[in-house]
Amino acid sequence: MQKEKLWNKKYNKVMLTNFTLFFSFYLITPLLPLYLSETFSASKDTIGMVLSGYTLVALIVRLFSGYMVDNFARKTVLLIVLFVYFIFFGSYLIAGSLLAFTIFRTLHGGPFGATTVANSTMAIDVLPSSRRNEGIGFYGMSNNLASAIAPTVGLFIYKYTHNFELMFWLAFIIAGIGFVNTYTLDVKNEKPKDRTKFKFSLDRFFLTRGWFLALNICFFGFCWGVLSNYLAIYGKEHLGITSGTGTYFLLLSIGLIVSRFQGNKALRQGKLTQNAMSGIILSTFGFGIFIAGPWLLDKCSCDASLNYIPYYLSSILIGLGNGHMWPAFQNMIIAIAHHNERGTANSTILTSWDFGLGIGILLGGVIAEYLGYDAMYWVMAAVHVIGLAMYLFNTQGNFLKLQKQFEK
Repeated sequence: MQKEKLWNKKYNKVMLTNFTLFFSFYLITPLLPLYLSETFSASKDTIGMVLSGYTLVALIVRLFSGYMVDNFARKTVLLIVLFVYFIFFGSYLIAGSLLAFTIFRTLHGGPFGATTVANSTMAIDVLPSSRRNEGIGFYGMSNNLASAIAPTVGLFIYKYTHNFELMFWLAFIIAGIGFVNTYTLDVKNEKPKDRTKFKFSLDRFFLTRGWFLALNICFFGFCWGVLSNYLAIYGKEHLGITSGTGTYFLLLSIGLIVSRFQGNKALRQGKLTQNAMSGIILSTFGFGIFIAGPWLLDKCSCDASLNYIPYYLSSILIGLGNGHMWPAFQNMIIAIAHHNERGTANSTILTSWDFGLGIGILLGGVIAEYLGYDAMYWVMAAVHVIGLAMYLFNTQGNFLKLQKQFEK
């Protein structure tokens, strides 16, 4: 029997939209701390507060987005939220004060959170059922490619232009391409026949039996929030690495992509806890090397140029680790969800990651302001170790118990 075609026209369009969504996001993300510092003379804790708002609003909106895409015409919902996401990049160009930028940036998180849910649901709709698991895996790769290329491109352009306005225009145009691409998507846009009446209850938005997985992933999201949002300014001010941030993200994303191929066989065999464990350990070493490496080199009075070694090594380890850990956690929470709870399970793990990421951005800025960037990154490494301990002594055991119940 011939396999159904995976790379069909509709799926390719959804993939392109996802790529442009994350490319426009990552294009300016590592530059925003520099922008706020240089343009508005914002303090470190203020930068943390401004940038955390985006993630926290995305988290809140994402909770309700699943209900919207399940109860209204999906293409219409996707077009509306994607259009708002695209337009908000233009608001950065007219923000003449720190307050205005803060408002625009915070509100921008809403359509981003909604679009990630709506477009991933559209991907499931256009995939042939026989290729769905494989297709969703490749769909996630478009995020990785965007996160690999966009920061590198953004930082490279900024290095030679020092023009933040140009970067906002580029993000605006790329997001617009994603909107136009989605508008041309030829899919049925019918309202669901079985629309459910909205009733507020916790289990509509959060898979309560997976609380331990959600809590655990929060710790890892915290570390990613601290690392990714302050990397450029930390490398420039403390490590003397003025043009290495793009390369860092590139190597990290290569690690993510490589680990997806490495971990596929283990995931197919159901070795979820082993895959998660190997990923967490690799990431823990990566985060530890990131901050401990330069500290040890300084104590040994080594040449500062050697800071490049732990800096880039950490990116590869963190990429490999997160690439193993994330799909394992996602499969684990789906494994303890009933068939009609899979959407809630996905929302739970994504929201928990976002929550940890937002707290990391916010607290990271506060710690950096009062104790310095070195202290902030030591806290980041310590939080990841706590996440590892939590997995070993709580998460892994709870999951295996619940998994046995679901297999009966």
